[in-house]
Amino acid sequence: MTFRQAEEYLLGLELFGMRFGLDRMRKLMTVLGLPQERFESVHVVGTNGKSSTARFTAAILERHGRSTGSYTSPHLRSFRERIEVGEAPVSEAGFAAAVESAAHAAALVDRTADAEDRVTQFEALTAAAYWELARRGVDVAVVEAGLGGRYDATSVIGSRVQVLTGVGLEHTRWLGPRIEDIAEEKLAVVQAGATLVTPPGLAPEARAIAERVTAERGARLVTAGPMPAPGIRLRAAGAFQRGNFALAAAAAEAFLGRPLEPAAVEAAARETRVPGRMDVVGDDPLTVYDGAHNPSGAEALAGSLAAVLGDRYPRVAVIGVLEDKDAAEMLRALLPHFERVVFTRSGNPRALSPATLVSLAEKLAPAVPAEAVGDPHAAVDRARLLAGHAGAVIATGSIYLIADLLREARDARASTL
Repeated sequence: MTFRQAEEYLLGLELFGMRFGLDRMRKLMTVLGLPQERFESVHVVGTNGKSSTARFTAAILERHGRSTGSYTSPHLRSFRERIEVGEAPVSEAGFAAAVESAAHAAALVDRTADAEDRVTQFEALTAAAYWELARRGVDVAVVEAGLGGRYDATSVIGSRVQVLTGVGLEHTRWLGPRIEDIAEEKLAVVQAGATLVTPPGLAPEARAIAERVTAERGARLVTAGPMPAPGIRLRAAGAFQRGNFALAAAAAEAFLGRPLEPAAVEAAARETRVPGRMDVVGDDPLTVYDGAHNPSGAEALAGSLAAVLGDRYPRVAVIGVLEDKDAAEMLRALLPHFERVVFTRSGNPRALSPATLVSLAEKLAPAVPAEAVGDPHAAVDRARLLAGHAGAVIATGSIYLIADLLREARDARASTL
């Protein structure tokens, strides 16, 4: 396969949708020679902050002498961004070879499966990631779960450390209607005798589940503390990233089994960039992209605006939200912090129409002028014009919106899963 053929193969698998269950994934791993058993792993689950926490954890471990890889999702510009070794995306040739191996394995698995039980895109991509991480000989892979935990394709690893970034009401169709239900699904990844790392502000219902699950499995429960060094500076903007970094530091320390080296931690904080999260992409006016896509993410973004935008006014938001998200709660968190808002939509077929969002905003915050611009790039151009030289623009609401804005070729087909 060429790199382009590998991407087209993965995009073609979207026809088969998203299905839970680990049987197909276990068969893929068997055909590929159990690559996930050739490296140690840290498994990151949770509602928000998974990608940031995974990147920070890998960076800290890398600076403590461990050969590190990571697997995160979704991507912004290219599928290969999801698989990193030594904090760099794998090459196009390496990605194509990994996907080709996964595709051969998938063909064998599909040969004996029902027509309705074919290998999914995320399963093939996860298999390719594990194959490539094993081939590159990493010591440890930091793996972000896609959705939930119990039946997520990533969960075929036998991780030594699991990280729960937090639990919110999201994906209730698949994970259950209550915080307790969602916590149960995510914490199913806890391994016997392992270490589970959680944040200090975990919801009480989720904390109770964490305590019970770790006790049942003889695992250790660790609550992350504050930042590991006073005055430490993060390259990644946003107050919420300090909590993610502290969580990552606790996970890295649990994995290494010894105190962290201050210089290594400071270097990881100073050097690690998190694309698409409070990502400054332009000035005059200041323009920031952030992939907040649910109410808790929107609240975290709102709490970081003052530190990132400073005294720039007016502040104009560009917002696009998917239909399966709680758009009303997201807008309640965001609209009070902006003078104007431009609603748009990503290319994802699940995106809410801008007109629907305008109607909702007019009910929630009638004092904030709202308008609709269908094309995301045109929406950002309009927001920049409204903000003027002294203002600021924030584009947010969906990681798919940010991906559309960052992708170089506007006509390139994007993943919708």
